[in-house]
Amino acid sequence: MVLLVGVTAVWGSTFFVIQESTRRMPVIDFVAARFTVGALVLAVLRPRALLSLNAAGWARGLVLGLALGASYTLQVFGLQYTSATVSAFVTGMFVVFTPLLSALVLRQRITSMTWAGTVLALAGLGLLTLRGFSIGPGELLTLGCALCIALQILGTGAWAAGRDPYGLAFAQMVAVSVGASCAAIPAGLDLVPPDSASWFGVLWTGVLATAAALVIQTWAQTKLSAERVAVIMTLEPAFAALFGLSAGQLLSAQQAIGSVLVLVAMLVVELRSDRSADTEAAATPTRDTKRASSVTSS
Repeated sequence: MVLLVGVTAVWGSTFFVIQESTRRMPVIDFVAARFTVGALVLAVLRPRALLSLNAAGWARGLVLGLALGASYTLQVFGLQYTSATVSAFVTGMFVVFTPLLSALVLRQRITSMTWAGTVLALAGLGLLTLRGFSIGPGELLTLGCALCIALQILGTGAWAAGRDPYGLAFAQMVAVSVGASCAAIPAGLDLVPPDSASWFGVLWTGVLATAAALVIQTWAQTKLSAERVAVIMTLEPAFAALFGLSAGQLLSAQQAIGSVLVLVAMLVVELRSDRSADTEAAATPTRDTKRASSVTSS
């Protein structure tokens, strides 16, 4: 859990790094370079683990990579039209999308707490993003990013258990790297950053926010539920807001209220997760309880 919190801190810093880097190089080139660096790092560190990937592992990585690549691409394009701080809070909507999609895809019941969190999140999102009676393109693109993140979290939770997180993370990175590179070819693919600031952005996001972060996330999802991972990861906008203050990106009063509502919504969903876990633990008899029951009945 501590490692996952560290990952969210790194991700919180990337909104500003990405925004600066994509002012200097095309968005798709940046995404392709970032994931190429991430894949190369994993290939160098543990080449034998990657050779053990079978066809099913590559297929799972491709599916998850599509969701992952779409999320990052939408987020980076969204950052062209909105501030990094607002982008971070809108991205945090994946904590609401995750249980809702879990109910739709995995047929899990939606509780009253989840509905309450959804309503609060929507209200907060409205205050964060609405400009009069319209919503900006940056916020819409970032909402799509949040939806794709929720899909990737659910997929990772379903496929990571009992498998090597390293290989699954690598397959996702290769999928995004190849996909983004192909998409950039018509405009002239260039994976080499044009200056030192862009190099910093590609290396920071590629090594820490992609290679290390994705392996840790995949490993964490072998230990924690998808919903719990989603809630921990919602610390990302809080970290982004802290970085935003240091970078001089201040929220308006309306946006600040919206941010608080989004954070409260995340906590409401976390309370739901805690209660569900406690109920499940109470309903599941332990080995000692079963043994005591059998002794009593005899």
